[in-house]
Amino acid sequence: MTTDALFNAPARQRVLVLGATGTIGQAAVKSLLREGHEVVCFIRAKAGVHGKLSLQDWEAKLPGAIFRTGDVTDLNSLTQGGFAGEHFDTLMSCLASRTGNPKDAWAIDHAAHMLALNVAQASGVKHFVLLSAICVQKPLLTFQHAKLAFEDALVKSGMRYAIVRPTAFFKSLCGQIERVRKGKPFLLFGNGQLTACKPISDRDLGNYLAQCVTDTALHNRILPIGGPGPAITPLQQGEYLFSLLGQTPKYSHVPVKMMDVIVGVLSFLGHLIPPLANKAELARIGRYYATESMLVWDETQGRYDANATPSTGQETLWDCYQALVSGKTSLERGDHAVF
Repeated sequence: MTTDALFNAPARQRVLVLGATGTIGQAAVKSLLREGHEVVCFIRAKAGVHGKLSLQDWEAKLPGAIFRTGDVTDLNSLTQGGFAGEHFDTLMSCLASRTGNPKDAWAIDHAAHMLALNVAQASGVKHFVLLSAICVQKPLLTFQHAKLAFEDALVKSGMRYAIVRPTAFFKSLCGQIERVRKGKPFLLFGNGQLTACKPISDRDLGNYLAQCVTDTALHNRILPIGGPGPAITPLQQGEYLFSLLGQTPKYSHVPVKMMDVIVGVLSFLGHLIPPLANKAELARIGRYYATESMLVWDETQGRYDANATPSTGQETLWDCYQALVSGKTSLERGDHAVF
């Protein structure tokens, strides 16, 4: 019998959460609290998009959670301010680099997580739930290599883990609602059918992350996960949005070769003008998402497989579009607005 099979997770745990102020982190904290766990969130003194919210703001925003402030990249701050010599059953990280530029990626997606892993092990934490990304299956970008390097370190650490690799987020796919509402065309890369995804809502993903705390069937596994329903293409997203708004479909097609030219030019100039190197990386990220599906990659077949991409939850992208168009909800896209 395996060690994992012998493990019986307590129904109520003390969970330390990193990255709790992002939209997914917030959803995970809410779900953990609903499940009855004691949740401690280690955040920056000024957190949230553009650092607009204080500790008191977050205590009001996520009632029931305990908040502590500090720097996740600083050993003393994380040890004394975060773990504070206390017992925690699980460490959950929803941390991610904000833009994906190389310096930020290695500092957050790798180094900060390595620091957290080391402190957690020294503090006696037994379980690590990590929010990663499905795009690390085909790593072509710096942040993907940084995430994979930490995933590998976590698997080899001996700590029990659950590595969650979600597909596309709703907030990444809602950026064109306002431009279409204003009568502008829906932008498509190529013919709009180069990629597909099974997008997942923050709430459904937060519930899944919380499930990873106590569900032993999800332990010591790498877990790709998408939302409910079939995979959808950008063209289908546009078609639904035009139908919802009662507009005649109007598209603007962006050739992938144009993106290749932009990436090439910025990459060349980045060697001469350092600030442009980050813009080149952003362009490479944009090209990646324009040409790669957010689905499980079948290495043997050399293709993405929607049927092999697990689903969870109840909310669909169409539900999100309807709520945004009707004004029932709004969406803070933050750094997702970059794309």
